Amino acid sequence: VLMHWLSKRRIMVLMILPTLALYLLFIIIPVFVTIFYSFTKFSGIGSPEFLGFTNYTNLFQDKFFFIALKNSVIILLCTVVVLIPGSFGLALLLEKPFRGNNLIKAMDFSPNVIAPILVGLMWVFILDPHMGLVNAFLQQIGLESWQQEWIGGQTLTPYCVALVYIWQVLGFYATIFLAGLKTISPDIYEASQIDGANRRQQVLFISLPMLKETITIICVLVITGGFKIFETVQQLTNGGPNHFSEVLVTYMYYTTFTSNRYGYGMSIATVTFLFSMICSVVYLRNTSTKIKRKGSN
Repeated sequence: VLMHWLSKRRIMVLMILPTLALYLLFIIIPVFVTIFYSFTKFSGIGSPEFLGFTNYTNLFQDKFFFIALKNSVIILLCTVVVLIPGSFGLALLLEKPFRGNNLIKAMDFSPNVIAPILVGLMWVFILDPHMGLVNAFLQQIGLESWQQEWIGGQTLTPYCVALVYIWQVLGFYATIFLAGLKTISPDIYEASQIDGANRRQQVLFISLPMLKETITIICVLVITGGFKIFETVQQLTNGGPNHFSEVLVTYMYYTTFTSNRYGYGMSIATVTFLFSMICSVVYLRNTSTKIKRKGSN
């Protein structure tokens, strides 16, 4: 009787409504408010002055915006190239039971529960070119020529930010992959083993094809997550020196809350949202097209 009552469409709609209301209030409406303010000049006080596309034309003439965009793209590419195969490989290692398996799983996942601002603070003491452990260790072993401006410079900062972000979320994505691997029946692997398939062939022709949905979800999460990195960069470099280590989100924060140019900051936020959405949609379209082609074959 209870299941029949819950299955009624009216009851289902009533149960979904609170979640939809919260999503509308905190996600959908702020997106449209941000887009509206991106067409205005607004300092946070008084009424906004409508400017049309002036903020966007100024944005694409702003060299610091392109520096932030370049850094964001570098971080995104590094995370996609390293994080997805790395987390999948870690999941494969943790799939089989062995002594200490649960302890290693907990250790892998633990960085993800640390606040990003604390993660950034921890890595400052490791990567800082003046007081960091890396350069201090290189000096102690006589490799001063290998010392670098790991953070705060104009070259290596986005790569080090990507390293810190990968370290933090690797266990999270490995856990998702591990949950997906657990849904694959062991009978399929046993049947393939009888047919002579080795471990590599099982991964390529069984695990990966049966994890299509999981891989799609993880790729979208990685793409959107790469564009949202804020606290780590803020703690590591605060965007300096002279904005050379900014990413899109930190530059938006600086423009909005430090320079009090809310309209211009909202234009950066809108462009960041569009970049993230376009990358996700292009990936999803390509994935669905490939699946349809394989299905037709």
